Amino acid sequence: MATEDAAARERGAAQAPGRATKAPPKSARRRSRELAMQGLYQWLLSHEDGGAIEAHIVQSPGFEKADREHFKALLHGVIGALDELHAAITPHLDRRVEELSPVEHATLLVGAFELAHHPEIPYRVVINEAVELAKSFGGTDGYKYVNGVLDRVAARLRPAEAPQRR
Repeated sequence: MATEDAAARERGAAQAPGRATKAPPKSARRRSRELAMQGLYQWLLSHEDGGAIEAHIVQSPGFEKADREHFKALLHGVIGALDELHAAITPHLDRRVEELSPVEHATLLVGAFELAHHPEIPYRVVINEAVELAKSFGGTDGYKYVNGVLDRVAARLRPAEAPQRR
């Protein structure tokens, strides 16, 4: 519940308790995460240049609603820190990185990058946003896997903020 509350605060969404309302519009940050994850998905499959992927994505419909700087930081930051991010997530995987679905892989990379390089974003928000990406784009239970892995990564990368798991 706290994870959802933190994510709602980041999005600026306010809902009356117990009232079913139309989902709030996606925040610019959420849209930038979606687009970065899609760009990383493309990069993981094609190994195309990050600049070419960025040029393609900025032309896509709805890009103007994204936080351009956060998108660029995520896309290029993940590509540049790939070895560091793989080192952070690999100990918490139950399979080899190469066996991850591309959606789970890209989502884990976005989440791990935000945990490692964006301490201003609360770890619960990072995890919740990654879970939402996995729910929207991934397989049926992929979001559970993403949640478990990033929870352990957060405990290692942000020990003062994230509780330690046994």
